Amino acid sequence: MTRLSAQGSDFRYVRRRSIASTSERSECSITRALENCRVLACRCHNLRPVIRTLPFVFLALRIGTATGAEPRQVRVQPAQFVGATGCKSSSCHGGAGEKRSQFITWTRRDIHTRGYATLTNARSERIAAALDSPQRQEGVTPAATSARCTVCHSPFQAVAPTQLAPTVDPTESISCESCHGPAGSWLRAHTRPDWTYATRVGAGMRDLKSLYVRANTCVACHQNLDGDIAAAGHPPLVFELDSQSIAEPKHWRDPEDIGVRAWLTGQAVALRELSWHLSTTATPHEDALTQWRALAWLLGKVTAAERALLPVDATENFSRTQQQADALARRAAQQSFGADFASRMTRTLAALDVEFGETADASRELLFWRAQRLVLALERLSDFVHRAKLDAPRPVELVELRQDLRWSDDFDAGRFASRLGRYRLSLGAADR
Repeated sequence: MTRLSAQGSDFRYVRRRSIASTSERSECSITRALENCRVLACRCHNLRPVIRTLPFVFLALRIGTATGAEPRQVRVQPAQFVGATGCKSSSCHGGAGEKRSQFITWTRRDIHTRGYATLTNARSERIAAALDSPQRQEGVTPAATSARCTVCHSPFQAVAPTQLAPTVDPTESISCESCHGPAGSWLRAHTRPDWTYATRVGAGMRDLKSLYVRANTCVACHQNLDGDIAAAGHPPLVFELDSQSIAEPKHWRDPEDIGVRAWLTGQAVALRELSWHLSTTATPHEDALTQWRALAWLLGKVTAAERALLPVDATENFSRTQQQADALARRAAQQSFGADFASRMTRTLAALDVEFGETADASRELLFWRAQRLVLALERLSDFVHRAKLDAPRPVELVELRQDLRWSDDFDAGRFASRLGRYRLSLGAADR
C-alpha cells in the first residue's frame, strides 16, 4: 500500500523448515517468514504511481503444535484493505480505555491524519506545478491526485481497486493499515484471546515489535526524495526512528530500554536507503549525497568505537554500504544497549568537535548535515541515560547545539564546534 522499503526487491518465495519443538517456536518461524515476504519483498522508492503487490507468496504455515514433518505450502491471495473504518467500533479500537482508544488517538492527535489535507494547500500546489511538464495541454496535475504525492500522503490511492474493500476511503491519509498491514485476513479474529502475537503476525499483521520491521515500514516515506521533488520545494527528509516514535501520539507500549536500539536501527536503515537511492538513481539531488556522507561519517565513528557493532565504512561504494548498513540494522535491532553504552557513545561523539572545521573536503553544507545527525544522536543518547527523570530538561549545552541547526544558511561550523566542546566538558563535570 505504501512505498515499501528494505532489502530483497527480488525476494519472491519463502520456504521454512518446521521446528520440532514447542508451538511458540513454530509460530515464531512463521512470523519471520511472513515478515520477510510481506515487508521486505518489494520496494518502490521512485514514487511509481502504483505500488506492486506480490500476486502469490508461498508460505510455510505452522500455527499450533509443531511436528517434524515438512510444512504444507499455501498460496496466499493479494491482501485486502478494509480502511480505518473497520477499526473504529467502540468494542474494538474506538472505545474508552487504554486498549480500546487507538482509533480515537489517531483521529484526534496524530499528524498522519493530515497527510491528504497537506496536498490541498498552496505549498503543495506550487510543488505540483513545478513538477508538471510545461508541454502538458490539460493543465497542472493537482497534488491531491498526483501519484508521486499520494503514494506517501494518501497511500490508498496507489492500491489496486480489487484490493480495496467498499469501506475504504481513498483520502483517509496514513491510517491503521499503512503501518499494521492490510487487515482483510486478520481483522475479525485478531482480538481473540486464544490468538498470540505470533498468531496475529502469522495471519498477516505486520510485526511492529521488531524495530527492524518498524524502521522499514516508516523509512520509505521519511528519508529519500527524488531530485526533482526536492528541487520543487519539498522540505528535506531526515529519518530518525526513536525521536519520531516518541513524537507520535502513542497507542502502544514499548520497553523502557528501547531508545538506543531504535536510534541505531533507524540510522542504519536510513543509511541503507540513501545508499540504495544513490546507487540506483542516475541524477540524484545533491542533498542526497551530502546527507549520505554525513550519516556514513556518523555511523563510521559509532561502529569504530564499539567492537560489538558491525562496521560501516564511509567510502563511497554505495552498494557495499547498503549491505553493511542493512546488516548493522538487523543486528542492532536484536542487541541490548544499556546506560553504560549510551554514556560511552555520548563521550565518543562529543569529542568530535575537532572535525567541524571547513576544509576542501568538508563544505559548510556537509558540516551542517553532520551536525544534524550528530545532535540527533546526542539527544537520543542523553534522553536514554536520563530516562528515569522524565521531566528533567536536557543539558543547556545540548539545547544550544540544537539551536545552531535552525537554518542551514546561518550555520556556523566554528561556533558549533565550540559549543560541542563545552558540551564535552560538561559531561566530565557531571561525573565529578
